[in-house]
Amino acid sequence: MMNSFDEMQKAGKENMDLAVASMTAMSKGVQALAMETQDYSKKAMESGSAAIESLLSAKSLDKAVEVQSDYMKTSYEAFVGQATKVNEMMVDMAKETYKPYEGMFAKVGK
Repeated sequence: MMNSFDEMQKAGKENMDLAVASMTAMSKGVQALAMETQDYSKKAMESGSAAIESLLSAKSLDKAVEVQSDYMKTSYEAFVGQATKVNEMMVDMAKETYKPYEGMFAKVGK
């Protein structure tokens, strides 16, 4: 009976350690995503402000259309790049969050 209790206690501790490791990895991933989102937002605001300044200083309609077109093109490219980067970060976060459980699931599968 005592041996069984010790095994249950050991298994409980191992499971808690796995959960803590998994949550730590997730927390780091969420923090990285938050920082990345903050940086992107700052860059987008700066880019938008610069475009507005250029638009207001345009001396002709053609120049204003050119400024607007350039801004839309660069904004779209930046957004697609950011979406790709965030997607990769999410995949990496999921892998790192799952990693502590790999050994446990391998034991269950046998």
